[in-house]
Amino acid sequence: MKIAFIGGRGIMGKYSGVESFYEEAGTRLVVKGHQITAYCRSYFTPGQPSYEGIRIVRLPTLRSKHLETFVHTLLSTLHACFSDFDIVHYHTLGPSLFSFIPRLFGKKTVVTVQGLDWQRRKWSWFARNVLRAGEWASVHFPNQTIVVSRTLEEYYRQRYHKSVEYIPNGTIIRSQCAGPALQRFGLGARNYVLFLGRLSPEKNCDLLIEAFEQVETSMKLVFAGGSSHTDEYVSSLRSHESDKIRFLGWLAGNNLAEVLTNAALFVLPSDMEGLSLALLDAMGSGLCVLASDVPENREVIANAGFTFRRGDLAHFRQMLTRLLADVNMRDLTGQRARERVLGNYLWERVTTELEGVYSEVLSTKLQIKSPSTKAHKRAA
Repeated sequence: MKIAFIGGRGIMGKYSGVESFYEEAGTRLVVKGHQITAYCRSYFTPGQPSYEGIRIVRLPTLRSKHLETFVHTLLSTLHACFSDFDIVHYHTLGPSLFSFIPRLFGKKTVVTVQGLDWQRRKWSWFARNVLRAGEWASVHFPNQTIVVSRTLEEYYRQRYHKSVEYIPNGTIIRSQCAGPALQRFGLGARNYVLFLGRLSPEKNCDLLIEAFEQVETSMKLVFAGGSSHTDEYVSSLRSHESDKIRFLGWLAGNNLAEVLTNAALFVLPSDMEGLSLALLDAMGSGLCVLASDVPENREVIANAGFTFRRGDLAHFRQMLTRLLADVNMRDLTGQRARERVLGNYLWERVTTELEGVYSEVLSTKLQIKSPSTKAHKRAA
């Protein structure tokens, strides 16, 4: 099959779930024999024709909070309409507004909903309403709609009375790795708390800083991530930077692997989530995780980690204190986290189920190269 990915910034720079999907699912689909094209933003992806077998199409856009995705998705869609793709796969709510256009040219379209983006506090009133329209479009315009969590599946069933396909995000299993990054960043193995992801208001990084500052510990707090059109918020967070609270910016490759796998505890205090790639990556690395009790986090963690009441500073501080004081509890929980990922969230299984959706959309019968499983289909 010839498949196009539209909606992410690109590849070779995994700053969000969509970029991770481009790379992780795309390379595995190539191995299975499919032709994958990733539409990328010129400023984000280096100027090369392909990456790990994935064809790259770089197109310009406007570097604007509200227009960047709109302009790039429009240009990508027009390009795809006059290409020989079988399926055009859109990612997130905003791009789904365009998912009817390739159908006018005889192509099939699929939309993956990573979360209800209109809930993010960074967006203006106008942008939130555009994203709400994207939510409606995501279930009415494409040939098939995919959601990444059971929570989203139930939301779509109740709101739109239509069934959608559940295929969660994935991760890989990582072992603790050594290298120069920790020393360069002034960190010690198993001696820091890690937050990984966008530094935006709904992630509640300010609450994490406040709770950590009230905990008696020799550990450091490390933020690996950066702004997502949230420069003012990031500046307010950085005002707390000290020897104990460090901001490393966006990490990738070996630097990311080293910082991730050597953390003592991974923390995700979000107000909202779709299905966090960072949380899955931490669990796949065998880390003990502590996350807010939003439904999507509870769905992933189950009995393989810890939660605190969303927005509750006292409970957050209590859980941090408890976990930082008990290395045995952290180690045992990290082992359970890795086992949960092995059973439910590996990219290989995710990609096989995605291949099945593509096949159904095209009404073709494929010889799947790895055993198909519907383990994701059961309630977690």
